[in-house]
Amino acid sequence: MKILLVYPKCPDSFWSFSHALKFISKKAAVPPLGLITVSAMLPHTWQKKLVDLNISALRVSDVQWADYVFISAMYIQKDSVDKVILESKKWNKKIVAGGPLFTQEYANYPDVDHFILNEAEITMPLFLADLSAGNPQKLYQTNEFADLSQTPVPDYHLLSVKDYALMNIQVTRGCPFACNFCEITSLFGHKVRMKSTAQIINELDVLYHTIKWRGPVSVVDDNFIGNKKEVKHNLLPAMKEWMIAHKFPFTFNIESTINLADDEELMSLLVETGFNSTFIGIETPEEKSLNYCNKVQNINRDLIQSVKKIQQAGIQVSAGFIVGFDSDTPTVFQRQIDFIQKSGIVSAMVGLLNAPKNTKLYHQMKAENRLTTEATGNNTDSSMNFIPKMDYNDLQEGYKKIIRNIYSVKPYYKRVRQLLLNYKRLSKGQSTISFSLVMAFLKSVFVIGFLNRGRTEYWMFIFWTLFNKPKLMVDAITYTVYGYHFRTVYGLRQMPHKY
Repeated sequence: MKILLVYPKCPDSFWSFSHALKFISKKAAVPPLGLITVSAMLPHTWQKKLVDLNISALRVSDVQWADYVFISAMYIQKDSVDKVILESKKWNKKIVAGGPLFTQEYANYPDVDHFILNEAEITMPLFLADLSAGNPQKLYQTNEFADLSQTPVPDYHLLSVKDYALMNIQVTRGCPFACNFCEITSLFGHKVRMKSTAQIINELDVLYHTIKWRGPVSVVDDNFIGNKKEVKHNLLPAMKEWMIAHKFPFTFNIESTINLADDEELMSLLVETGFNSTFIGIETPEEKSLNYCNKVQNINRDLIQSVKKIQQAGIQVSAGFIVGFDSDTPTVFQRQIDFIQKSGIVSAMVGLLNAPKNTKLYHQMKAENRLTTEATGNNTDSSMNFIPKMDYNDLQEGYKKIIRNIYSVKPYYKRVRQLLLNYKRLSKGQSTISFSLVMAFLKSVFVIGFLNRGRTEYWMFIFWTLFNKPKLMVDAITYTVYGYHFRTVYGLRQMPHKY
């Protein structure tokens, strides 16, 4: 059997980092981990070929070669998914589809031959058995949750490793919390399920030895510390031992909840193991809105102080923010701006509230007859899929105000300075300056320091860092490039020349 695994293209967005990747000569931020994990579930005797459309185009010869085309996708990839399906059907190829988009929206894709939905550890074996018997069904789905001890090591060898900025691994699925707008628990449940420590160490070995990866590794779990006891007492000590033995070849980033700030021992262990950043759902500084969306872990705490505790422990914080809750008032926009600026959260993803399918918020909006369309999956395209309580035009203007006031050149560099003042670099890791890092610096000097109209602020920031935080110069350069990307995505950058 010849299997073509296709990962659809992600549009330009906050998390694509497409404009930043140019500086380090990479084509995509992270690989399609779900798709290469599914690949590892297929018979080893089958021939498999991966096409990541964020790396390369889909060639007619690839489609013609295949017996089956496998597609995995998220909401944000819908446009690309349609093109892949059209091209596959043009050559009469059977299509197998799964992932979050199809799990929620499979009825909208009649041209797909087989849906492998929910968690493939459960549904893929059923499809393979039926296929072997010559009677594959249209739909495979389950209400059960997988035992992650059955999850194979992803087929990392299928990747064009040199084209990615990071590698990625998955440790857990599920989250113990119940935010009403979040689809994670509808997809993966409240119980936090984990791979064994031995599995994770094995995956690190594969990254290190098989594909020779050195550099950042993203842990894709929606809440890495959901099972804090297991992470703290078993996984991290083993990872730390492995990292020491291999002279810290990786740095790790995670997603976590704000209560990470409450456990100094855990933060120290993360840093000692090579973890240097986390993404946290802050959402809003408004207590009423936190209560409205059931963000209980954020309530009754000084959020800015919690962020600073994490930064001072040696872990940088990026975060998500939301406006458009029913309880929001027009004062929320300035409060969001002030919070983001004071916190030193440089990568602040601000979006309008949406109600993804099967979330509590979705069911509420449906019951109130307020749904208007399907969610786009893009947190920063200023779209909403329901009628808000606040005047829609006021909400749009307020959202644009936040973006202008945190990503325009001057406030952005002011916020990066705040981070560098809060942050204490304590994490272990490679200390050598690579050739690619030098080239990225030179490109940033040329593009941002000379071509960009924010060049004066750029040079002021570089010299400020040189005199005040010289040990954080690599971080400073990284954030100048991030700023370039954010301003481009939000349409705030004005460059007189192309490069």
